[in-house]
Amino acid sequence: MKTGMKVFWQVACLLLMPAVFALAQSQWQATEQVETYPITGDSGVDLYASIGERGPKVGSEVRAIAHTNFKLTWTRKYEPQANGACTLTTARPRLIIIYTLPKPAIKLSAELQKKWDVFIAGVRKHERVHAVIITDMVKEIERVSVGLSVANDPKCEKIRTELQAKLGEISKAQRQRNADFDRMEMSEGGNVHQLILQLVNGR
Repeated sequence: MKTGMKVFWQVACLLLMPAVFALAQSQWQATEQVETYPITGDSGVDLYASIGERGPKVGSEVRAIAHTNFKLTWTRKYEPQANGACTLTTARPRLIIIYTLPKPAIKLSAELQKKWDVFIAGVRKHERVHAVIITDMVKEIERVSVGLSVANDPKCEKIRTELQAKLGEISKAQRQRNADFDRMEMSEGGNVHQLILQLVNGR
């Protein structure tokens, strides 16, 4: 939902490294943070217009209703093998998922508050799906990382190039999954479309 009066949802994907195998995956859990930006208005139309003016920028020009971003770092251990290969024996992620959501800066009337509560609950539900997609991506990176081995790499240099190639594939798949989800949600009659209608028109 690109703004003007069209605001779209997009997840920004900022990826750091990965790799191959499924054994010995570590147990980890993502940390979640919520940030808000202020909006004003005494009607659904005004609130939505304020979102269009103040929503977080995605890319250079497009504003979003809500934004799900993440920070991802890895603890990795590369081990040279006796046969000259290099094996990635440990790959533990640290994932922080960051939601940016709109929040009215002033107290709303009882009727408008009810409409807003429905709208923001739908926004949160939508963004949580993006969080699941991000988490699935990190699990896939972990799966292909642990146990990755490259022959004739005693200094563990070739293995990093191998990781980058796999990262590109996983990142592309994650972006496509996000795009497909947004396309479905934002199409006419989709969940996002309905949320906006309910806020603006009360339907």
